[in-house]
Amino acid sequence: MAVAESAADPEAKKLGLLHQLVRFGLIGGVCAVLDYGSYMLLLGLSWPNWAARSLAFVVGTSCSYIANRRLTFHGARTGNTKAKAGAFVVVYIATFFVNIGTNQLLFLTLPELAFDYGAQLRWTICWVAGQGLGTGLNFVLLKWVVFRE
Repeated sequence: MAVAESAADPEAKKLGLLHQLVRFGLIGGVCAVLDYGSYMLLLGLSWPNWAARSLAFVVGTSCSYIANRRLTFHGARTGNTKAKAGAFVVVYIATFFVNIGTNQLLFLTLPELAFDYGAQLRWTICWVAGQGLGTGLNFVLLKWVVFRE
């Protein structure tokens, strides 16, 4: 009976790459809102750029891992969960340095924008660039390293 139930279970079906990309994108969008919102809030509270971006990254990353593990890469639930957690940590350390490093490099090299909301635009450009590179790296490493089947 367990075999028949698992075959009928829609979550037991493997998602194709396109479906995984769509789910990853939707989840990423929600997590990006949390990440960006946290970043702007902390900057508004006068946190240094690197500290605000680092904490916001942790907020977005935590949400992303939980949601993607359950909804995007759920076919990869089997196996050594400790090994998956270890691989996740390595992937997110790499993603952290790409994301935060890009953000901070741009923050230090872009000129200050001398108009209303110029600082927010500069922070946003830095966030988008770091987030974009980090998200691409994140999907590739999660798909083919952490949650490989």
